[in-house]
Amino acid sequence: NHAKKQQTSNSSFPKEFLLLTFADTRELQLLHFALFLGIYLAALLGNGLILTAIACDHRLHIPMYFFLFNLALLDLGTITTIVPKAMANSLWDTSAISYAGCAAQVFMFVVFLTAEFSLLTIMAYDRYIAICKPLHYGTIMNSRTCVYMAAAAWGSTLLYAVLHTANTFSLPLCHGNALDQFFCEIPQILKLSCSDDYLQETGLLVLSACVLFGCFIFLVVSYVQIFRAVLRIPSQQGRHKAFSTCLPHLAVVSLFLSTATFAYLKPSSISSPFLDLLLAVLYSVVPPAVNPLIYSMRNQELKDGVRKLISWMFFSTYKDPFTLHK
Repeated sequence: NHAKKQQTSNSSFPKEFLLLTFADTRELQLLHFALFLGIYLAALLGNGLILTAIACDHRLHIPMYFFLFNLALLDLGTITTIVPKAMANSLWDTSAISYAGCAAQVFMFVVFLTAEFSLLTIMAYDRYIAICKPLHYGTIMNSRTCVYMAAAAWGSTLLYAVLHTANTFSLPLCHGNALDQFFCEIPQILKLSCSDDYLQETGLLVLSACVLFGCFIFLVVSYVQIFRAVLRIPSQQGRHKAFSTCLPHLAVVSLFLSTATFAYLKPSSISSPFLDLLLAVLYSVVPPAVNPLIYSMRNQELKDGVRKLISWMFFSTYKDPFTLHK
């Protein structure tokens, strides 16, 4: 009886999970490794440059760049949580991830992804105050308020991730240990559950969706107000400057929301392992690599900061890169 109970326990909580592989042949596995390595290095370089430029350039010590600094940290966290493991699996021709490793991946991914959406919502509020209430901007968005808002985003998502992870990994699993995804994702783990308790986790996900929808409505309303205010600016130069600070943020939000929403809310009739894999890459791997490029393309201050940093790293003997003249 004890042996039977032990066997059930082992099958309910497997020692490892098997992740979905990108390719069956060795050549394609190595191609996937090289592709992910390139994307990962691009994300490290882009976000690293933004982090260093904002930290070193005193002109960038304002709320907008403080939140962008946090966003770059989150992007690095998101891509580091899933890409190195996927690369290692392709390189070593395996698909296994330990039970503890899977739990850690779920926890970190939920933290970074949820915090990123919270931060994008805060950044929309920052742009709304800057453009619609410029005279009160310094009072409303002071340094203490910015730190509190960022701390609230990080703290609430940590608690949220603990709740999700504990709830998901307390469920007994009786439908094998193979996940239809290249990293550990809550919906894929719930598919393996044989307990009615998964309804609790589903309920939590529905509640989360409602909160995210509320944030989405806030984002839409904020940007409607922002564009109305920008179009009322008399000078073309003023309109251009206002758009240059808003459009990159809007592009990042659109990329993040469109891919993530379609990945989770697409009809089951069009679902396939390849499509799920592609969408997962689009919302979890591509944005962290592309966001630095989007933010630096139209933002002259940030471009100047990054350019000075690169100049100092490669061509200058100055001790401080930001004492260089424009």
